[in-house]
Order: sequence, then C-alpha cells, then structure tokens
Amino acid sequence: MANRTDPLAKSIHGTNPQNLVEKIVRTKIYQSTYWKEQCFGLTAETLVDKAMELDHTGGTYGGNRKPTPFLCLALKMLQIQPDKDIVVEFIKNEDYKYVRVLGAFYLRLTGTIADVYQYLEPLYNDYRKIRHKLSDGRFTLTHVDEFIDELLTKDYSCDTALPRIQKRWVLEASGTLEPRRSALEDDFEEEEEDKVELPMEIDEPNGRENDNHRGRSPTRERDRDRDRDRDRKHERHHRDRDYDRDRDYDRDYGRGRDRDRDRDRERDRNRDRDRDRHRLRDDDYNRDRERDGRERERRDRDRGRHRSRSRSRDRRDRDWEDGEYRRRRGRGSASPRGRGEDGGSREEPKRKKEKKEKKGEGNAPDPNDPEIIEMNKLRASLGLKPLK
Repeated sequence: MANRTDPLAKSIHGTNPQNLVEKIVRTKIYQSTYWKEQCFGLTAETLVDKAMELDHTGGTYGGNRKPTPFLCLALKMLQIQPDKDIVVEFIKNEDYKYVRVLGAFYLRLTGTIADVYQYLEPLYNDYRKIRHKLSDGRFTLTHVDEFIDELLTKDYSCDTALPRIQKRWVLEASGTLEPRRSALEDDFEEEEEDKVELPMEIDEPNGRENDNHRGRSPTRERDRDRDRDRDRKHERHHRDRDYDRDRDYDRDYGRGRDRDRDRDRERDRNRDRDRDRHRLRDDDYNRDRERDGRERERRDRDRGRHRSRSRSRDRRDRDWEDGEYRRRRGRGSASPRGRGEDGGSREEPKRKKEKKEKKGEGNAPDPNDPEIIEMNKLRASLGLKPLK
C-alpha cells in the first residue's frame, strides 16, 4: 500500500519511523490531496525535485488542520528512509534553503544526538529568510538560523513532537562532543593580531601612508570593522540567548521535578489515607459481623431453651390432664355438688326409660293377631327378625 513503510527501513528510537509523527497528523497527511497526487511513488532521488519546489515550511493549518507540503515530504522521507549521505547532502545544499531545512528537520527526528549537533549547529550561520505558515493559514517571516534554533531547543516543531536530546554541555563534559567553535573566532583572532601589530608600525609620520603601505583602504577597513561589530553583536546575542534558554530550561526542569515530587508525595499520602480508611472500614465490618454472630447465637440459644421449656410444660400439662382424668374416672368427683349433679343426671334417664317401658307395656300388640303373624311370615321370608 502507498502508506506502508519500506520493508527495508530500520526502526527509529525503537518504533516504526512513521510513528514519529502523531497519529492524527499522520491521518490528515494520508487524506490530503498533495500526498495522494505528488508523493505517490517517490524515491530518494525523485524526492529532491519535490523538495526544490517548496516555498514555505509549517505543520497543519486551517479549521480542518490541512497539512503543508513540507510536512508531507517529511513523512515521505520517514516512509522511504533515505541514506544518511543523501540527508547530509540535503543539509549542505546552499542553493535551495527549503531543501536544507527539510533535511535538518528529518535529521532532527531520526539522527543521533552527536549527528544532530554536528550537522545542525553550522546552520546557525545561515541568515536567509524563509516563510513559515501559521496554524491560522497566515504566513510569517523567519530565518534559517531561527528554525534551527527551534529544532535544537524546543520539544515541538511543525506540529510534530521532537525526540528529547541532551544539553550540549552534558555531551561536552562526557567527551561526546568537542567544545563549540564559532565561525567568528577567526575574525576575532585577526583583530587581535592587528591590535598587536599596530604599535610596531606607528612610527610612520603619516597614517595614510601606513595604510597604503599595508595595502588597505580606509573605506574597506571601516566596512570590515562594521561587519566585525555586527558579527560580534550577533554572536553575543546568540550566546546570551543560549545562556538564558539553558537557564530557563534548567529552572523549568527543576520546578517540574519539584512539582512531580510533590505530586508523588501527595499521591502516597492519599494512598495511605485510603488504606487506613479501608482498614477501619474492614475492622468495623468484622466487628459488626462478630456482634451479629453473637446475637444470632444468643437468639438461637434462647429459642432452644424456650422450645425445650415449652415442650416440658406441654408434657407436664398432658401428664396432669391424664392423671386427673384417671382420678376422676376412678373415684369420681370429690365435690358433693358434683355428686348431686351426677346422680341427678343419671336418675333422669332411668325415669324416662321406666316411663317408656310402661307406655310400651300398655300399647304392646297381641302376638296372636293374624296381621302380626302374616307380617312375621313375610319378614321371615325376607330374612328379617320377627316383630316383638
């Protein structure tokens, strides 16, 4: 596919080279028209022609964050991964400043710390103007040395996160880099030599003849002094800016480290507080469970005791009722009232029975009655008892 990294490409900083550009920006580049039309099928040789057509730098711009051709070509270089010699030739190209800036941006993303300082620091002497597109789509004027300074000192450039690099003085202390030599030091040495040689040639009566004797015109000497002063001011400005930048970075780094330490301390304190709160909650929960267990055991014990007491009471009541019934049945009621009531109740059925017998004797049928004899025969044939 057109967006796939070259299979022969090596991993950069332990990851796919294209992953050095953030996912959202990379997706915007893949969807842009410039990537689909101009960057398709480019190689390390044909990419130079597209780089020569650049007329500005920048990251993404506009409301939909459209990528610039500069950023598209940078991602294409990450995809095909050209040789280091080609990238160095990009940086050393003095005819096309945007080709030089593109090579410097790619080397800052993929190069080692020593290569970054070795090949990018000489570009501090390039004062040519370049156009940079802002996020709102407008253009601003900057210089090549300012762009290089942004690459070496900032963590973000052209909407791309730059890999972290160490400070130069750390590398100088470890012996990785040699002390930086400014391009103006030769002029300073020549100026010091001129100051030393000037008292030896002052014996001439006329200063103009001395200048003519040395082959230098006053106008040329003034221009050269003016150039030296300007270069000296520029060098001093860069030195002061580097010093201030390093000091600000160290101060910000110290503040950030203190802030991180305070944040970690506060996090540990909150963790201890949460741990104590959970421990107290667990203790309360265990204490409640033990109290509930004890209350449940007490209730079960009371319920068992009450059940056994009720069972023994029921057995005692049942035994008492059985004994009372036996006693009453055996000897009757001990109360004379009860005996009177019982006797009266027993005498009443006897009287009624006697009255019925008397009535029955008076109304008894005659056994010799033919109707009764006939009825008894019929009952005998049916298997019934005869009438009395």
